Amino acid sequence: MKLGVLTVPLASKSLEETLAYLSGLGVQCVELGAGGYTNPCHLDVQKVISDDAEVERIKTLLDKYHMEISALSAHGNPLHPNKELADSYHKQFKDAVLAAERLGIDTIIGFSGCPGDCETSQYPNWVTCAWPDDYGKILEWQWEQKIIPYWKDMAAFCQEHHVSKIAFEMHPGFAVYNVATLLRLRKAVGDCIGANFDPSHLIWQGTNPVEAIKALQGAMFHFHAKDTKVDAANTSINGVLDTGHYGNVLARSWVFRTVGYGSDEKLWKDMMSALAAIGYDGAVSIEHEDSLMSVTEGLEKAIRFMQNVMITEGPCEMWWA
Repeated sequence: MKLGVLTVPLASKSLEETLAYLSGLGVQCVELGAGGYTNPCHLDVQKVISDDAEVERIKTLLDKYHMEISALSAHGNPLHPNKELADSYHKQFKDAVLAAERLGIDTIIGFSGCPGDCETSQYPNWVTCAWPDDYGKILEWQWEQKIIPYWKDMAAFCQEHHVSKIAFEMHPGFAVYNVATLLRLRKAVGDCIGANFDPSHLIWQGTNPVEAIKALQGAMFHFHAKDTKVDAANTSINGVLDTGHYGNVLARSWVFRTVGYGSDEKLWKDMMSALAAIGYDGAVSIEHEDSLMSVTEGLEKAIRFMQNVMITEGPCEMWWA
């Protein structure tokens, strides 16, 4: 496995400054924003698509700092019922694929999207319960009429442009939010669908991330190192569903934290061991979204923490077996 960082929090730095800073801290790869909800601060997507010199400039910088790009991130909602928004996210996703092809990157990270409940909807409708029966009808329409057809088309587009991995972040609010929904889409569309496994979005749902990793053997495409702190007192009163602002830390049922500040070191070691056990040898990409820490402190603490718990070499011969 290789230690990486999603570079969006370092938007105030140029790409070269970012690579120099992270390389000096022992980071081996970067994940670059390419549109959607993810700030493309270090990647001019249109320039990469159209300008050979820009592609060479980026490759030269990567070589200079002994870095590589693990993936491009184009999180959005291309299934949004508002056609203007959907078209914008759709174009940004396709452009990210074209940029990835130019840079020789095989992985695009994003969200599955979430449609409305009918053709005239204005807002997404995230179904989370089985009763009343109306919800089941909405869910069937979403999957059969919108989600599966769209991603079949995008899978074909990605294949045409040498992007073999569409790595979905399992995120509440979107159709793919847990292992079951990810595997449902993978079964319907094909093996190009897999996970960008972010434990922070699973922990607060009550998922055991170690068991979830094991269940995704063969479908693990990328990994986000981000933590969640579940507040036992607030959760005991209100449960885990929380629509309050992320900045209202004391009142929320859970908040995103730098790795090690939500879950203990043992859980992170167990997750790294599970990744190794299923044969994952890709990026472990730190995503800093901690409202209690600065970007520098949060990233540097996370880098040191992950360097201590990651498994970076292959196993030795089992002479004892």
